[in-house]
Amino acid sequence: MTGLFALDFMRNAFVAGTCIALAAGVVGYFLVLRNQVFTTDALGHVAFTGSLGALVVGIDLLVGLFGSCIAVALAIGTFGGRGRSRDVAIGTVFAWVLGLGVLFLSLYTSNRSGSGSGTVGISVLFGSITGLQPSQVVVGSIAGLLTAAITLLIARPLLFVSVDPEVAAARGVPSRTLTMLFLVLVAATVAESVQAVGALLVFALMVTPAAIAQNLSARPWLGIALSAAIAVAVLWAGLVLSFYVSLPVSFFVTALAFAGYLISEVSRRWLFA
Repeated sequence: MTGLFALDFMRNAFVAGTCIALAAGVVGYFLVLRNQVFTTDALGHVAFTGSLGALVVGIDLLVGLFGSCIAVALAIGTFGGRGRSRDVAIGTVFAWVLGLGVLFLSLYTSNRSGSGSGTVGISVLFGSITGLQPSQVVVGSIAGLLTAAITLLIARPLLFVSVDPEVAAARGVPSRTLTMLFLVLVAATVAESVQAVGALLVFALMVTPAAIAQNLSARPWLGIALSAAIAVAVLWAGLVLSFYVSLPVSFFVTALAFAGYLISEVSRRWLFA
């Protein structure tokens, strides 16, 4: 372990990864509770498109990553309500974004300055947490901590709106404002998580730990803590295993999260059989 922490890129990965996983676990708990898992998938692809779009126009990748995710999240919140209408809005945005992604990928790879486009594309799709630049570490860490903190600040009314929206609205809780704010937090968390596990594997940090936590406890505050702890634990374990086994971090993170979900599901069914 001494050799692992002697390397700058591993220390950076642990610092940024911990903050990102913490946010993913906290936000992911509400995402699963509100049945908005599909939103994560859509925003993961938005992150890919936004990153390539930023590279095409020559701006920082992080600007495109966060900007595109937040913009699309606000669009989903504006045009989608709950249930079927929300899914239709997400699906429509999803299709449009994928088309843009194809366009940006074509433009970037056809440009002379895009000679390393294959590497960039793979990094965004599957993550490159051990290759983060110092600026990315700072942005990812600060964004992760802020996202987790804001989510915890609004956790109580957000729980109320998530569990019983009609009663919450009758009590004067600003449901629409909370929903829009929550979608922005989801977008920021997706943008952060893409740096760790990639756009295609973002479920591993945002959805699976939360699903495990909800299998283990029906108490919301304990569930939030469990979700964050599990997300951080699988990220740490993935980094350590990747360092010693020389396989991608994303593979270990997704594999460990999936194994944990299977164990929690079997345990839940066995206990309540």
